[in-house]
Amino acid sequence: MDISSGQRSSNITWFFRDRGFDEKSIHEMFRKCKRLEGAQSDRASENWAYLGSIGIPERKLPYVVLKCPKILTLGLNEKLVPMVECLNTLGTKPKEVASAIAKFPHILSHSVEEKLCPLLAFLQTLGVPEKQLGKLILLNPRLISYSIESKLSEIVNFLVNLGLTIDGMVGKVIVKHPFIMGYSVDKRLRPTSEFLRSVGVTELDLQTVVMNFPEILCRDVNKILRPNFAYLRKCGFKDGKIAALVTGYPPILFKSIQNSLEPRIRFLVEVMGRHIDEVADCPDFFRHGLRKTIEVRYKLLKQRNIDCSLSEMLDSDQKKFLMKFG
Repeated sequence: MDISSGQRSSNITWFFRDRGFDEKSIHEMFRKCKRLEGAQSDRASENWAYLGSIGIPERKLPYVVLKCPKILTLGLNEKLVPMVECLNTLGTKPKEVASAIAKFPHILSHSVEEKLCPLLAFLQTLGVPEKQLGKLILLNPRLISYSIESKLSEIVNFLVNLGLTIDGMVGKVIVKHPFIMGYSVDKRLRPTSEFLRSVGVTELDLQTVVMNFPEILCRDVNKILRPNFAYLRKCGFKDGKIAALVTGYPPILFKSIQNSLEPRIRFLVEVMGRHIDEVADCPDFFRHGLRKTIEVRYKLLKQRNIDCSLSEMLDSDQKKFLMKFG
């Protein structure tokens, strides 16, 4: 390192110290971004101030810079401002853009022309409505860092092979759960879809499951889905009934056993005195709040000495329920 470069490195180090960074964090930023060694503290100060001016809270700025120190070395008018202005055209709520940048500050290091515009065009070809594009990217700004050819297209092809149409259904899945685009097809999405088939979910039902709850494809089979499946079996559900439950309410395979499934099943059997198989015909039982809905409605029916199926008990909102039974 020459003398002038060493002086600049020293200046930027003092810049960080003045803003409360400890030596370990400073070392980590230099390790992450070699460009810091030649960075100018004037540019860093200007960029720091700009990040604050667009709505990133002062207390969050060190965290943002620690995640992506490169943003202090980028040209303000050449790089940061154009990206922020473009993102502002996509946002609809106050501080939405600032929140996205705080979540994934690397978005500012990408090019509007080379990365953001092609990504927007790609998503539109999948049937993502124009009004949803901004919401999708600001919710998961990491999308901009993925390669369309090697990453995003592979996931689209996987969804198409499940039977979803490329001109609408795939777009709806991405809008519903944009984080699906960050997972590996081979390590996560395909093993999960194969597990769902193995527990009896048909091809047609699998399409319905993915359309309604795409996040199920993102759950780990061995850590989450298989333990829930084993628990349902232990409760007495046959495989066919479990497949019906999964199709009707996919989150049953990733809801907490201890905090969600177990209390509901115990209430169903021990308090309501119903047979467990009734739930297979009414998967919505697991969707409703135990204390706010199920317990309240059960008590009212018991007081009125009314006998009805689980579906009748739960298939309407509170107002209609009270009109019918209250």
